[in-house]
Amino acid sequence: MIKTQKYLLMVTLMVAFTFTALAQSTINSPYSKFGLGNLTGTYMPQNKGMGNLSAAVSYFGGYSNINSNNPASYSKIRLTTFDIGVGSNIQTLKKGSDSENSFNAMLKHLVIAVPVNKKSAVSFGLIPYSNFGYTFTTPGKVEDIDVDYFYRGEGGVSKAYLGYGFGLGKNLNLGFNMSYLFGSLKEARSAQYQNVASFFNSRTENRNGIGGLTLDLGLQYIAALSSKTSLTIGYNTSLKSSLNTNTTNSTFTYITNISTGDEFKIDTISSVLDREGKINLPASHTLGISLMKENKWLIGADFRMSNWSNYRINGNNPNLNNTWGVSVGGVIVPNINAVTNYLKLMDYRFGVNYDKSYVKINNNEIDVKSINVGLGLPLVSNRSAFYKINVSGEIGTRGTLDNNLIKENFYNISLGFTINDRWFQKYKYD
Repeated sequence: MIKTQKYLLMVTLMVAFTFTALAQSTINSPYSKFGLGNLTGTYMPQNKGMGNLSAAVSYFGGYSNINSNNPASYSKIRLTTFDIGVGSNIQTLKKGSDSENSFNAMLKHLVIAVPVNKKSAVSFGLIPYSNFGYTFTTPGKVEDIDVDYFYRGEGGVSKAYLGYGFGLGKNLNLGFNMSYLFGSLKEARSAQYQNVASFFNSRTENRNGIGGLTLDLGLQYIAALSSKTSLTIGYNTSLKSSLNTNTTNSTFTYITNISTGDEFKIDTISSVLDREGKINLPASHTLGISLMKENKWLIGADFRMSNWSNYRINGNNPNLNNTWGVSVGGVIVPNINAVTNYLKLMDYRFGVNYDKSYVKINNNEIDVKSINVGLGLPLVSNRSAFYKINVSGEIGTRGTLDNNLIKENFYNISLGFTINDRWFQKYKYD
C-alpha cells in the first residue's frame, strides 16, 4: 500500500507539471500559422528513432514500450510502464540570403500503462498534438506612408488520453484511445508607422481556446513465421471529430515610445469576447507492416493519410491540403544477453520520414523530410524493475526557397526515460 501511494503521488505531481510544461512549449515556424499549427504526431523517442514507425510496432528488446499511436499495442504490455520525455529543437530559417537561428527545449510527454491481465492493458498520459509559434515582419505602404506589419503567434494543442488494448484470439489485437484535445492559439497582427505623428499604430489580437473529445482505434495482426520471427500488420485511425472553440478578438490603436519601446493604448476599435464556435477535424488513417526477429531486429514501413481539405473552423474553409506520409525504419540489438559488453546490449535505431503537410503557398506544397537515428540505453536493473534511456535525433527540412518562400532546417533531439516495474500489485510485505 505504501509503495502504491508513493507511485500515485509521483504520478500526480508529474501530470500537473506536464500540463504546465506542454502549455508553455514554443517554436518559431512561419508554416505553423496555418490550421492548428505544425502537427507533431504522438510518437515516443523509441518510434522517432525509427523514422516515426509505429502502426505495426508493439514490443521489442525485452521491454514493455508505450506506443500511443496504435492503442492495439497495449495488449503486449506485461509490466507497469512509465515513460517521461523531453525534447529540444535547433532551427535555421532561410529566405534568400537571410537566415535566422532559434533554439527551444520543452517537456514532451508523460505516459503510463498498467496491465489488466496477460492479454490487455490500459494506458493514459499527456502528449503534444501540434505546435504553434511564429514571428515575422513584412513591409508595406498606406497612402504612400511606409508601414511595417508584424505577425506573431504562440501556443499549441495538447492531447490527454485514456486507452485500452486487448488480445482477441491468438493473433489479433485491438485497442482504442479516448482523447481530449485542448490548447490555445494566440495571434497578433500589428501595423506600425515610423515617425508619422498623424498615424496611430494598430494591432489586432486573437485568442482561440480549443477543447474537445476524439476517438482513435487500432488493430494489429501478428503472425508467427517461425519460433522467433513474426510478421505484424497494423492499422490505426482517428475518427472525424468536432472540437469546441472560444474566441476573443480585439483591435486597438496605440503609440510607441521610440526611446524605451513602451506601448500606450489609445483606443479600442472593436472587441468580441467569448464567441463560441466549432472546429471540424478530418479522419486520419495509418497502415503499417513490420518483420521482427525477437530480441534481435525489427524492420518496417508505415503509410498515412488524412483529408485535411475537410477541415473547418467556425464553418469557414481555410483551404488546407490533404496530407500523406511515409516512414521506413527499424532497430537492431546485437546481443541482448551480452552482459559483459554494453555496446552489444544497446538498441540501434534508424529511419527516414516524409510528410506532405496541409500547407500550400503560391502553388508550392510544403513538405517535411527527415533522417532519424536513435539509441536505447539499458540501465542497471533489479529483480522487478527495468530501466532504459531512449535517445533519438532527427535532421530534416520543411518548406522550400522557391518563389521567395522560407526553408526550415531543423535538428530535433528527444530523450525519454522508461521504467518497467510491478507497480500497483499487491505485496505480501510493505
